[in-house]
Formats: sequence, structure tokens, C-alpha cells
Amino acid sequence: MKLNYKIIVHIMGLLLLFNGAAMIFSGIVSAIYKDGATQGITLAALLTVGIGGLVMFLTKNHHKEVKKREGYLIVTMGWLIVAASGTMPYLVTGAIPSVTNVFFETISGYTTTGASVITDVEALPKGLLFWRSTTHWLGGMGIIVLAIAILPLLGIGGMQLFSAEAPGISGDKIHPRISDTAKRLWFIYVGYTVAETLLLSVAGMSFFDAINHAMSTVATGGFSTKNNSLSFWNDVPAIQYIIILFMFLGGANFVLSYFAFKGRIQKILQDEEFKWYATFLGIFLFIVVGVLLSNKTIVQSDQFPQVWGAYESAFRHGLFQIVAVVTTTGFVSADFTQWTPFLTLFFFSLMFLGGSAGSTSGGVKVIRHLIMIKNGFLEFKRSLHPNAIIPVRYNNKTIDRPVVYNVLAFFIFYLISFILGAGVLSAMGLDFENAIGASASSLGNVGPALGDFGPSSTFATMPVLGKWWCSFLMLLGRLELFTVLMLITPFFWRKR
Repeated sequence: MKLNYKIIVHIMGLLLLFNGAAMIFSGIVSAIYKDGATQGITLAALLTVGIGGLVMFLTKNHHKEVKKREGYLIVTMGWLIVAASGTMPYLVTGAIPSVTNVFFETISGYTTTGASVITDVEALPKGLLFWRSTTHWLGGMGIIVLAIAILPLLGIGGMQLFSAEAPGISGDKIHPRISDTAKRLWFIYVGYTVAETLLLSVAGMSFFDAINHAMSTVATGGFSTKNNSLSFWNDVPAIQYIIILFMFLGGANFVLSYFAFKGRIQKILQDEEFKWYATFLGIFLFIVVGVLLSNKTIVQSDQFPQVWGAYESAFRHGLFQIVAVVTTTGFVSADFTQWTPFLTLFFFSLMFLGGSAGSTSGGVKVIRHLIMIKNGFLEFKRSLHPNAIIPVRYNNKTIDRPVVYNVLAFFIFYLISFILGAGVLSAMGLDFENAIGASASSLGNVGPALGDFGPSSTFATMPVLGKWWCSFLMLLGRLELFTVLMLITPFFWRKR
């Protein structure tokens, strides 16, 4: 069966309209602060909206059905089109030199990676800083999910898009209609953003910094308006604790947030992934704080008495960096690579964990680790009782074997992608530490890496080809491998 190219192009136009509309808000912010970039951002917005509208008009007579193959193609092409159009505010204003740097910064924003090539963020016009955070915010929940919330109005089904954009293995749904699910998720997403903005403002951030950091936090992105990221507010612990809370929420399954607002707390307490997500963070915190205190490697705070300030500082910075890396947010309150060699290796390993399925975080995801571990232990039982049927269970339900196979395949492909990613970067001249750090960070959408690309550095010194390769790894990780890799298989394009 032939691909329905008209519907693919039509939805590309729809995504361009969304992107252009978001740029208009950045233009308004630019005008309010009179930062000199208003004209450029507005022109970029008008061009994006104009192209999107024209594309939709030219393809209005299309067959309104999205099947699985079209879904995969729309999602991958959609992210590329959105990222390409998202470069326009930077290009038109000339704020970031070179197309390579502009695309890297933009794809890092939409994939919520948070890796940056900008060495002086504070020098950017406020309108562009707002646009930079907006790319996080749109990419966090997925602009495709936003699109399927209104696709029924166009007579187009959205199920295939949703499954391709968010190919997790959690089967919970908020509402039987996929468009209603998307709307409810976005309602929670917006609610968290507003709540965090207000709390950060009360804690001492300016409103501009608060809304930018709220968008980055809820999206588990990591772009900051300050060169020193959240370490700029090391003397205001309340701000960092608020960020920790919303990073934690952003890394948890958003369906659980919906249950919480409905008063169904028991659903949260019974969720196996959430319990282990919280447990892992607790265990990691115990390890990191213990090492920091034993080595006296902490960032002191002037806000607390000397008697217990060291303990609070170790707790706060340890917790902050653990949650930032596990949820792949990538904010920085301290450079963990400067603590101890053990903690550098420890945080590197956390880059492969990830948050929960159904969250905005990247990485492998907690639920996949749980299924792999459970299946691994059950293999011992199966070896002793080869004729017994011993299924993997999750949340007291039996997991179908195809799901287990999918998880194992994902993990294998993830490791292969990481190794290939590091290998290609090594071939470009990067040393071992820089290559594995940049590969793990890009693929896991973490942001800060190791070595020259660590938490206190940027990716500005990355070779040009390395930036394009890392951009590919970011997209690959954001769409959880299969959505992108599917397009390079011969049977995907084979006519049936």
C-alpha cells in the first residue's frame, strides 16, 4: 500500500503553524523588554506561519487517514521540520553564528537535551532566551501530542501519531479517546508550568527568569537564562528546592499526576515504577551525600549556620544533581565532575537510567530497567524448572512476552547506539572521556556530559561534524530509537 504523502505534508504545515504561533509570543516578549530582536523574531514567525498555511492550503484535498507507516514518518519528519523552522529566530536576528550551531541549539531545545553551544547565554536578547525555553516547553510534552489534540477537528485520527511519538510501554490511559488524553496531559503540563513560575517568583527569581526556568524544568530540558545555570542561585536554597520538586514531577508519569488531581492516591502508591523511581533517588542520595561529607567536597551556603550548613549543602546539591541527571533535566547547581572520580563515574552511570515512562524525561526509563531485572532473575528459575511457565509481572499483571522482547531489543539497540555514537565521535578526534560522555548525554537527552563538555562547560568546542552527529543522537534518543530507526529499514519503504 502506498504512503499517503499528502496527509504527511499537510500535518507538516500544521506543525509549522504551531511553531510560528509560538514564535509570536517570543516576539511579544522581545517587544516588552525592547531588546532589539523584535523585528527579526516577528519576521521569522510570519515566515513560518506563512509557509505552514500555504502548505496546508495546497494539500487540503487529502485522504484523512493516518496509518502506522504514515505515523512513524510524520513524527520523525515533524521533529526535523519543527527544528529546522525553529532555527529561524536565531538566523534572522544573527544571534548565533553558523547554521551548525543554530541547528544544534534548536534540536537540543526541542529534544529537551539542554546541551548548548552558547558561551554567554546572558548576552542573548530576552526574546531569544524566551524562544530558547519555548523550544524545550514544546518538545517536552511533544508538539505531536499537541497536534493530535486538534487533529479530530480536521477529521484526522491521531492514534498512530501518539503511539509513534510516545512509544513507551505503559498502557494506562486517562481517557479512551486519544485526543482527550492529549488535552488532559497538556492541561496538567500548563498547570505545573504556571505553579512553578509563581513559586519561583515568590522565592526570589525575577518573573522572566521564573517563567523560563519553569518551562525548562517541567519539560526536563535544562536551558537556563544564566551562564552558571542554577548555581547562580546557590545562596537562595528555596529556589533550588522548588526546581528539585518540579524536576521530580516532570520525571514521573504524567498519568499519575492526573490520578493525584482526581484524588486517586492509591493508584500512585500502587504503581511499581513510581515506587522504584522514588526509591532509586533515595538510595542514590544516600550514596552521594555520604561521599560528599566524607570527602568534604561540597558547595557551602551562606544561608545556614556553619554548624549544620555543610550537611544541608551536601544534601541539597547531591539531591539536585541526582534528580537533574536521572530525569535528564541537566540543570547545574554544582559541577559533579569536580567532586570525586567515584562520583563522576556514578553520575555518568545515572545518564542511562532515565525517568518514568509517560514523563518528559529521556533515557532508558525506570520501567524498562525493572522489566529487564525481573526477567533476568526469572531466568534462574526457568533454568531450574524448564517446563514451568514463569511470566514477568508488573503492577500485579502479567507482561506479554512480546513486550519483554521489545524491552530487551530496545536496551540492545540503546547500547549499540551509545557505542556507535562514541565511536564516531572518537573517529573525529575526541578522547575517550569526551566521546563517551557526549554520546551518553546526547542519546539520553541529559545535557551536561563529561570532560570538555561537562556541567560547567558547553559544546561550543565540539567539531562541526560532531555537532551534527550529536544532533542525530538527540533526535534518536528523544523518539526512543525505533521511531527513527524504523525509517532506515528496507521493509518500511517496501510497497505492500
